[in-house]
Amino acid sequence: MSTSLSALSPLPAFVQLVEALADLLAPLFATSATAAAIVLFTAFVRLLVHPLSRASVRGQRARAALAPRIAELRRRHGRDPERFKRALLDLHAREKVSPLSGILPSLLQAPAFLVLYYVFSHTTVGGEPNGLLAHRLFDAPLGDRWADAVASGGVFGGAGMVYLGLFAVVAAVATYSYRWSRRAAATASGGLGGGGSAVSAEGEVPGVRAVLKVMPFLSFFTLITVAVVPLAAALYVVTSTAWGVVERAALMRHAPLGAEGETVRSSPRS
Repeated sequence: MSTSLSALSPLPAFVQLVEALADLLAPLFATSATAAAIVLFTAFVRLLVHPLSRASVRGQRARAALAPRIAELRRRHGRDPERFKRALLDLHAREKVSPLSGILPSLLQAPAFLVLYYVFSHTTVGGEPNGLLAHRLFDAPLGDRWADAVASGGVFGGAGMVYLGLFAVVAAVATYSYRWSRRAAATASGGLGGGGSAVSAEGEVPGVRAVLKVMPFLSFFTLITVAVVPLAAALYVVTSTAWGVVERAALMRHAPLGAEGETVRSSPRS
C-alpha cells in the first residue's frame, strides 16, 4: 500500500524535475545549478499564474475607480450598516469586481511552495534518499536555514553571506512595494476630493480596514520567512516576491490606479 501511495505522490516527480533542470543548467552555474533550477522552476510557476495576476491588477484598478461610488453609498446608508453592506455587495456584483481577486495568484502558488518546502525538509523522498539536500548555493546547503548558516560560520561566514544577500534583495523589494502601496492609497484618497478613501469607504465591511492598513507592511514579513524556511524554499519566496513586484509595476505602468475610473463611474446606477 505504501509503495502505491509513493507512486502517486508528486514529490518524486518534483525531485526528478529539479534534477533535470539542474543538469541542463550545470554548464552555466556549476555547483549552484540546483539553486538556479529552483529559480527557473519559480519562474515557470509565476508564468502559469500570470493571467490571474493580470486579472488581479484589473481588479485593483476597478476597485480604485469604484471608490467615489462606494463613498456615495456610505453617505446614503451610513446609518444603516446592513443596508450599506448589501448595497456594496450589489455594486461589486454589477461591476464584476471581486474583493478577493488579488489573493488568487498567491493561493495558487501555495502547492508549489509546500512541495518545495517538504522536499528540502526531509532526508528521504518517496522512500529514497533525498540527494537534493547535498546541493548548495555557493557555500550554503539548500536544505539548511539561516540559523544553521550562523551556527556553522557566523553571520559573515560563507553561508551567512548568502543569506545577507537574500535579505538585501527582500528588503529592497519590500521597500519598493511599501512605497508603491502608500502611493496608491494616497492616489485613491485624492480621487475622492478629501471626502474619504477607498479604505474608509470600505471600512464598514468587517476586517477590511485592518487588512488594508497591514497590507503595505506584509512584504517585510518575507524577511522572517526567508530566515526560517530551508534555503531552497527561501529562493522560491525571494524570486516570486521580486517577480510579483516587477510584474505589477509593468502591468500598472500604462494604466495607474484610477485610470479607468471614468469608465466605471459612468455605469448606470440603481
